[in-house]
Amino acid sequence: MKRQFLIVLAVMIVLVLTVRQLVAQQGSDLVDDAALADEIQGEDWRTFGRTYNEQRFSPLVQVNKSNVSNLAVDWFIELPNDRGLVSTPLVVDGVMYFIGSMNIVRAIDATSGRLLWEYDPLVREYADRRLRVGWDHSRGIAFWKGKVYVATWDGRLNAVDAATGRELWSTMTVDPDVAFYITGAPKVFKNKILIGNGGTENGAARGYVTAYDADTGEQVWRFFIVPGNPSHGFENDAMSMAAETWTGEWWQFGGGGNAWHGFTYDPDLDAVYIGTGNGSPWNRKIRSPNGGDNLFLCSIVALDPDTGEYRWHYQTTPGETWDYNSNMDIVLADLSIDGQVVKALLHAPKNGFFYVIDRKDGRLISAEPFTEVTWASGVDRDTGRPVEVPGARYENEPAAISPGPIGGHSWHAMSFSPLTGLAYIPTIHLAYTFTDEGVDLETWRSPLWRSSTGVSSRRTGSSRPDGVLGTLQAWDPVRQEQVWEVPLEGMWNAGTLATAGDLVFQGRADGNLAAYDGVNGEVLWTFDVGSGISAPPITYSVNGRQYVALLVGWGGAMAGVGGPSETAHGWSYGVHPRRLIAFSLSGDVLLPPSPPPMVPVPIPGPHFEIDAGLAQQGAVEFGGVCSSCHGPRAVSSGMAPDLRASGTTLSAIAFENVVRSGRRASEGMPAYPELTDGQLTALRHYIRQQAELGITRLDGR
Repeated sequence: MKRQFLIVLAVMIVLVLTVRQLVAQQGSDLVDDAALADEIQGEDWRTFGRTYNEQRFSPLVQVNKSNVSNLAVDWFIELPNDRGLVSTPLVVDGVMYFIGSMNIVRAIDATSGRLLWEYDPLVREYADRRLRVGWDHSRGIAFWKGKVYVATWDGRLNAVDAATGRELWSTMTVDPDVAFYITGAPKVFKNKILIGNGGTENGAARGYVTAYDADTGEQVWRFFIVPGNPSHGFENDAMSMAAETWTGEWWQFGGGGNAWHGFTYDPDLDAVYIGTGNGSPWNRKIRSPNGGDNLFLCSIVALDPDTGEYRWHYQTTPGETWDYNSNMDIVLADLSIDGQVVKALLHAPKNGFFYVIDRKDGRLISAEPFTEVTWASGVDRDTGRPVEVPGARYENEPAAISPGPIGGHSWHAMSFSPLTGLAYIPTIHLAYTFTDEGVDLETWRSPLWRSSTGVSSRRTGSSRPDGVLGTLQAWDPVRQEQVWEVPLEGMWNAGTLATAGDLVFQGRADGNLAAYDGVNGEVLWTFDVGSGISAPPITYSVNGRQYVALLVGWGGAMAGVGGPSETAHGWSYGVHPRRLIAFSLSGDVLLPPSPPPMVPVPIPGPHFEIDAGLAQQGAVEFGGVCSSCHGPRAVSSGMAPDLRASGTTLSAIAFENVVRSGRRASEGMPAYPELTDGQLTALRHYIRQQAELGITRLDGR
């Protein structure tokens, strides 16, 4: 009798789960333009910014200022094979979808974390040398009518059945011979999937965005961001217009403009807005030697969503020469300005100015600095152009500049609350020195599968008198002024979430998820997740229970090139757990403790005699090939192993196996079969030199 009961119970459970999955599938088929524009529903989180307006604002109020202190872990899952986790999960009808390392996508039950399916796009097999450029992280995926869309590191766009995880189609979006890669989330609208790419620093890059048919993967349209070789003709009138703003033979250097993040669809005006990237190379003296605005670099470009035809543009940094891309969030909001409701576009790009733009025609409404800005004294309201400070372009001597190439705000998502009227910005405060002394402007050529920018930029510290490197600030876009700010540890703090419960959530570099009062910035709750946070939180509701969830796993570019300030957090490679954690007011789960922060300690190599000449040669190789993941001067911030603390460099055979033979390609470490024995030896001498310098500094404390 007992056995029969158990059998019946098991059958009932299977039936319930099957029905639940079928119901969820039926609901997921309804995720279309109307669903993605729905501001009222808060149960789902259907796209990167929750809805088309990209505000990252939730109308849910179950968790609010009065009870947020009661939040506790409801469920979590371990992700032991993941590394840098920076993405925004999606939730549709009780199922959560998220992307992790090597672009592996998982679907899980959003109330328990139970795995439903896993999809591996086999990046290791497709990427080959593309593993040398970009990073092993992704900011997200897209959902449309029962399909999940996945853009891969190696440049593919794949469609996956949301119910089963089965691949439906795959298309390559980039030329395999060009050093482009994808870390951004696809944008879906009107049965089209839009994707761009990165790669400005790794070759002669000419950026573009492409729209594909959501059902078939066939290309619908492509918009190039900068003009190509005039002798080949221009694709459209927009490229002809843009070419008038370039000089010299810019096409030899690609031009740049790669759009790797910052796409927004506007259902009210039926327009798509593209945030565009910096120049290739950074230094305008090389790519456009006689000046020019260099359209459409560092711009917001409005396009027709059906054809990709140009409508209007606003350029935030004409003729940019500091890596001031505008790939940051483009947020839509209806603002009351001077007694009139304006359909506004909010944008806080790298260059340090907060822009409010009329999205009907691209007219500048206002622009004010939200962080320390020394390259320009302001933005002219009439012309929309920045008023540059003399000498900022390092014309004749090094220039002290704020912000630097990391920007006053990077890709970490800002949110906007229509209730408080405030934008919540993860802000960076860094000063740099730019110089092209020692760069031969006449002979410089674009690199191939390695990094070079045509200019040297050196971090000099905080741009603030108090030495703070990062803050969370609330910004009033109407008055164009700061309302409150909270100083944070480090510069690389994650994106934000605003809710109708008058809350702002942010994961921080110090390993804490925090909830703030959205009105005054008071810290109302914190939770130590045991590792640095680089992903933004989301909130959703299932069966009447509101959850706050986020991925935990220190990552992003500053986990690679952050240097000592980010290394100091102690989120060393491979030490701390990677997880997805969901909180609720009913949570009662204990999170297993994480190891304490640990900063790698260089190991001695008493039998390794360093040759200074070889180390000097190795420095050049390391800077162009290794530093973007293993850190400047071999000081890792956590993305990859700290080679100063690795015994691999002490053995020529072990080093060759990893670097030339690709022994660790499955972990994202590319192979460099073309490196000679001499180059490998030079690299080892440079790494060991940096290790001994690190040991000397430690001994001198």
